[in-house]
Amino acid sequence: MGHREDLLEGAKRCLLEKGYARTTARDIVAASGANLASIGYHYGSKDALMRQALIASTEEWGARVAEVPGADDPATADGEPLERFAAVWDKVLQRIATEREFIAAQVEVLGLLPRDAALREAIGEVLPEGGEGLVALFEGVPDDEVDAEAARVVGSFYQALLTGLMVQSLITPDTMLSGRDLADALRRVSAGEVLGKAEEDA
Repeated sequence: MGHREDLLEGAKRCLLEKGYARTTARDIVAASGANLASIGYHYGSKDALMRQALIASTEEWGARVAEVPGADDPATADGEPLERFAAVWDKVLQRIATEREFIAAQVEVLGLLPRDAALREAIGEVLPEGGEGLVALFEGVPDDEVDAEAARVVGSFYQALLTGLMVQSLITPDTMLSGRDLADALRRVSAGEVLGKAEEDA
């Protein structure tokens, strides 16, 4: 790898080990083996490099989620939509539970967005692509088969759930819902059985 790639890999390691805001340029240099001047040469600034590291790490995490066995089982793929919904969320939840440093970095960044316009813009540029990828994951199709409206509406719905689950995993990791819990919640809301079902279970 060249210095540009080394810096990006070093920044991604720092993101997990130190967090987004606490990482310094010298931290990245130490993690990458590159020199301080190369940050400015290749990325313009430490902040620009960290934004790129955040986006790259998020894309890689999404790819790892898609590789987890489970939701692509033929029985699941050909079954009821809520069964697939539950199975895919179990894949996502497995990654959330086992990659806490990544989740912590993601949640940290949420708090920085109101005061960091450049970071907000960078994430905003890739957000539609993230929604498209989530729809593709849950539907079991290639990204290019997801239409813009599905990405906008359903993708945003999945992103909202994912963000909330990430936050919850850091606060109450021992009481996280399962994929089946999420599917049951969706079924109950859509069927208008939220309170009635709760009373029956009490």
